[in-house]
Amino acid sequence: MKNVKTIALATALAATAAMSAPTFAADRGEDIHAGDYSWMQFNYMYAFDELPGEGSHDYLEMEFGGRAGIVDLYGYVDVFNPSERPDSDKSGSPKMFMKFNPRFSIDAMTGMDLSAGPIQEVYISTLFNWGGGDANLYGQGAGDVNNASIGIGADVMVPWFGKVSVNLYKYYEIQAKAWNGYQFSMNWFKPFINFDNGSFISYQGYLDYQFASDDDFSDSQASAGGVMFNGLYWHSENFALGYGLKSFKDVYLIKDSDGFKSSGFSHYVSATYKF
Repeated sequence: MKNVKTIALATALAATAAMSAPTFAADRGEDIHAGDYSWMQFNYMYAFDELPGEGSHDYLEMEFGGRAGIVDLYGYVDVFNPSERPDSDKSGSPKMFMKFNPRFSIDAMTGMDLSAGPIQEVYISTLFNWGGGDANLYGQGAGDVNNASIGIGADVMVPWFGKVSVNLYKYYEIQAKAWNGYQFSMNWFKPFINFDNGSFISYQGYLDYQFASDDDFSDSQASAGGVMFNGLYWHSENFALGYGLKSFKDVYLIKDSDGFKSSGFSHYVSATYKF
């Protein structure tokens, strides 16, 4: 979930520029740091029947991001079961998970205007996931979740939604030392109800979909799968409250089965404080 102070303003500016000119490049002139910003927020969240496995648990999330020169950054750190409740499905499991998503602007690095039609800016995109899974995922003592992806990304103006981030990655399993298919990702943030006191309600979410993956590792592995998060959030200057519905299809490339469910729907609620 992106911070309202930066995303809402950027969305409004990009939409205005798109309506007034055929193309809108991320042109920062000679100063690539013009318009730099950063943000951070803490989310306390609860997941109901989260897949795979239909577990319910709370977690604390530190979410951060911003722009500095050529680098556009998004990331978060999750701490599961922060009160160490013994009845949590995360009790005794790895405590933390981190997603780190730096993108490097080709426009800013080369000084070229790569905008075309709805495409605003083009990036070399990277994505890293660490921890939070099964410590023996790749064999006894092999270690926790550890994967990396690299590809191409873009900021694209979409009718009604405004600016949407889209990325296509080549997916690499670091523990297995093997490339394994591709991942398509996109995210959006759309304020659509505004109140007189400056607060608003947004539709925000993301899609992560893996495909063309090798399913020869085991009978329980799928060749494609992913998640889509759809959230409705109320935002004020320093607070946010939200509900999210996440749909899963063979998530983490685990085939859905009666013994271990990996496809279906989960519910999330969250409370946020913004810095």
